[in-house]
Amino acid sequence: MKSFSKKDWLKPEYMIQLYAQGAFPMADDDGNIEWYLPEIRTIIPLNDYNIPRSLRKFMEKSNFEYDYDKNILQVIYNCAARPKTWINKDLIDAYERLIALGYVHSVEVYMNKELVGGLYGVTYKGAFFGESMFSKVSQASKCALVKLIERLNEKDFVLLDVQLQTEHLKMFGAKEISFEEYTDLLLQAYKKDVSF
Repeated sequence: MKSFSKKDWLKPEYMIQLYAQGAFPMADDDGNIEWYLPEIRTIIPLNDYNIPRSLRKFMEKSNFEYDYDKNILQVIYNCAARPKTWINKDLIDAYERLIALGYVHSVEVYMNKELVGGLYGVTYKGAFFGESMFSKVSQASKCALVKLIERLNEKDFVLLDVQLQTEHLKMFGAKEISFEEYTDLLLQAYKKDVSF
């Protein structure tokens, strides 16, 4: 890969190169943005995931409505609207440039036509790199994740990368894998010419 300086890291062409290698960005408390490439990665296997029974029942009865890519930037702003966040203004601007090129996608949850939850991530070929989610009402982000998994399977994606393990993600069947296994999945994903 062509070498580049740190100031280039948020240019769209370099961001996609970094994501394609499995790296992801985070801003620290001082606003500095670093890219991370952990040895252990967390994925939700698209062929072996779990949807908790209680959540299925909730979704059947809820009055949530779902959409995709209608308010990507608003989803990102909501994900960033926390007292402590890794999504700073420079990253939001960088994601906005990627949105224009079709690399960033969102799942949105609405209640009474108001955005109450959602998530976003970056796609490259058959890989979806999940970035962040938010919830203004109970269960909204979990429902968004269910809709994401369904969408990725429907569109024939190979990889759902969720970066780091959490209790929230464990209930969906998220598992940690070695970087070698992760790289194999990346290679499989890059053979797919799919669209979100």
